[in-house]
Amino acid sequence: MAIQPIRLFGDPVLRSRAAEVVDFDAELRRLVADLTDTMNDEAGAGLAAPQLGVGLRVFTYRCDGFEGHLVNSTFDAVGEDMQDGPEGCLSIPGMHWDCRRHLHVVANGWNMHGDPVEVAGSELLARCIQHETDHLDGVLFLDRLDAETRKLAMAEIRSAPWFAQADPASPPVVKTSPHPLFGKAR
Repeated sequence: MAIQPIRLFGDPVLRSRAAEVVDFDAELRRLVADLTDTMNDEAGAGLAAPQLGVGLRVFTYRCDGFEGHLVNSTFDAVGEDMQDGPEGCLSIPGMHWDCRRHLHVVANGWNMHGDPVEVAGSELLARCIQHETDHLDGVLFLDRLDAETRKLAMAEIRSAPWFAQADPASPPVVKTSPHPLFGKAR
């Protein structure tokens, strides 16, 4: 189990749909442990595998007294009520904007051992589940902002110290994940 570097906005892996997990093995358990350790180290509410550069449908969460992980998750909105609230992302460090989400959801998936799991809880947990599931689909919460807020957010991101413009003369730094796709690249 190890703390891994988090991929930042602009990394193509954050815009790719993650592959379904087909093997519930020791490597998956190691990935869940790494996600949990990294999320806790960063004091995050959730962390999806693509944020560690792993294109698999896995995320961890810890918010509002709920903690766990989901593999191959889906969710259904419960009712039509929506909530607006501040949302941030470990891949967009130090920044938050109001984002609209379903007020209540029920998530379904599996745990790292292949057992079915259903998760429902607070409004904050509902927001976290939707945010992390979006990551698995290559969607960032910025995509859910209204046009004016998104424009302001993009300007703020471009001026952030972590959003370094690479020198075109130097080759890009390529980071690789310690977690293979289990030989199942899609």
